[in-house]
Amino acid sequence: MHWNSFEDFVHMGGYGLYVWGSYGVTLVVMLAEAVLVVRRRRRAFEALRSGGRP
Repeated sequence: MHWNSFEDFVHMGGYGLYVWGSYGVTLVVMLAEAVLVVRRRRRAFEALRSGGRP
């Protein structure tokens, strides 16, 4: 697809809100998953150090 301007690219033929919204939701979910993995890993290591279960 060819766009004549940056505005055309952002609007994506009327589907821009859906496309950019999908990218935004995906980014938020991926960042949340990364943060949650780090937190679970940290808790698991702390539990192992203290001799308990995660």
